Amino acid sequence: MFDVDGTLVDSSYLHTVTWWQALRQAGHTVPMARVHRAVGLGTGRLLDRLLGEERDRGGDGELSAAHSALYAAHWPALQPLPGAARLLRACAARGWTVVLATSAQQEELQVLRKVLDAEDAIADAVSADDVDRAKPAPDLVEQALAKAGVTAERAVFVGDTRWDVEAAHRSAVRCIGVLSGGVSRAELLAAGADGVYQDPADLADHLDASALSHGRR
Repeated sequence: MFDVDGTLVDSSYLHTVTWWQALRQAGHTVPMARVHRAVGLGTGRLLDRLLGEERDRGGDGELSAAHSALYAAHWPALQPLPGAARLLRACAARGWTVVLATSAQQEELQVLRKVLDAEDAIADAVSADDVDRAKPAPDLVEQALAKAGVTAERAVFVGDTRWDVEAAHRSAVRCIGVLSGGVSRAELLAAGADGVYQDPADLADHLDASALSHGRR
């Protein structure tokens, strides 16, 4: 199971900038470093973290819409991360079921899948539209497990943030981290990642020695 933004597609910092812009448009000054550390959370959790849980939530929908519009302007420039398609195909070639599990909404997920250009390797996908709660809640991972038709012990999740690791562990699923979303190795390991790789290409190069192989027990 794979997260997409920051894990397979090079989009984490675009989300950072466009959330920062959306917040500024609404009169909120939040340093980009704080925004980046919240990327990967669902919208409600992200805004809780950046603006506080006691805020007036009446503007949340407008903030989310502003971010979506700003981010959509970058869709034509999105690129897969090095080795992303090769990694997905290497997993599929080993007979493993590949399921994407992303906090992106369905329309954005379709764009990301086109960017990846690896439909032959992807068995299914779960988006924010399919669950009630986004990461770090376990809903996305549990839906992905259901799509794959396997138990938690037979699955591994790959992500780039501590929220991915937490969501996986709340579903009793092992998690591999990648550094391509800009989160440090130390933070991913402290969250409980079962190994950390530079990017999808690095994981693909070491696939048979990774928890993706040894975690499928």
